Amino acid sequence: MAMGSSCVFAQGKEAGRAEKRDVHEACRDWFQRDMGFRGGIDMANEIEQGRIPTVTLRGGERVPCLGLGTFGSDKYGPEEIAEAVYGAVRYGYRFIDCAAVYQNEDRIGQALGRLFAEGAVERRELFITSKVWNDMHGAGQVMASCKKSLEDLGLDYLDLYFVHWPFPNYHAPGCAGDSRNPDSRPFSAEEFMATWRQCEELVDKGLVRYIGMSNMTVPKLEAVLPLCRIQPAALEMELHPSFQQPELFAYAREHGILPIGYCPIGSPSRPERDRTAQDVADGELPAVARAAKARGVHPALICLKWAVQRGQVPIPFSVKPDQYETNLRCATEDPLTEEEMEAIAGEDRNCRLIKGQVFLWEGARGWEDLWDMEGLVLK
Repeated sequence: MAMGSSCVFAQGKEAGRAEKRDVHEACRDWFQRDMGFRGGIDMANEIEQGRIPTVTLRGGERVPCLGLGTFGSDKYGPEEIAEAVYGAVRYGYRFIDCAAVYQNEDRIGQALGRLFAEGAVERRELFITSKVWNDMHGAGQVMASCKKSLEDLGLDYLDLYFVHWPFPNYHAPGCAGDSRNPDSRPFSAEEFMATWRQCEELVDKGLVRYIGMSNMTVPKLEAVLPLCRIQPAALEMELHPSFQQPELFAYAREHGILPIGYCPIGSPSRPERDRTAQDVADGELPAVARAAKARGVHPALICLKWAVQRGQVPIPFSVKPDQYETNLRCATEDPLTEEEMEAIAGEDRNCRLIKGQVFLWEGARGWEDLWDMEGLVLK
């Protein structure tokens, strides 16, 4: 595996066979050799970019191993989130995950404008994503949605543009968990590909550099990947120690698709509609708690270390400087041991937190139908 100052994401089956060491081993060796366990970074100073591990996208481009999420979970306003983006980029973040439905891209654009004007960072140094929302899948709407995000963010191009959910079912922001849209319907490969073709056109026109999928399943990917002229560079998916999605994770990696993990610390601030009595708190998992206690750190940082060393890009959200600074810094120091990684791998409880029940269609049995639990795309 290529080394230097990066944790490289092996692309495709051939690359996977050629590389003898996995991402965890590469990260550990990099920490030990290049970082030398020299201790933490002064919180008052921004992190040097060379100290942040990277992963490799399809085609060879390297991107940071950890990003900043910008979904406020119905609890934080656009101004707070934009200020967090400003402070995070100042500290050293270069990967910012946005979406039209988060309703804050215009304020984030103002923060980016300040950063550019102050010379804090150049556009080419950032990797910025956005997503088309479910109600903009129709003919010509993806282009319109992307242009609106570009206008709001004050950018000429996006680095990565996702199809947020693989169907046109949508809900009003802040709706209740039992809310249903009468126009919702099951996944259709034909409908999805009509949306994906519009995303491919965005690449052709230079409005986005890469396109990606989100909230997919293996059966859905098997249905659409053979039809794609431009393959997805990334797959955004729920990933945390109690929900590791090993089959989907492996499938993505085997097909050269970078897994990007949302809810990487278990999303303690997620909306009430996404909470159930059966949910597991990742910080209370024994292996996570032990690793945190051994280091004297918050269990959330163990979740992030695990994610980075596993080879996915976690995108934690926080508006608090001490939290988002510590989140990024933890990826540059004191990696988990092989034994700790294996122990956390054994903590998978198949506990999905973002169930998506608001997207159900008439006749669906429950949220499980969204996720093809029986190994087939339900009609």
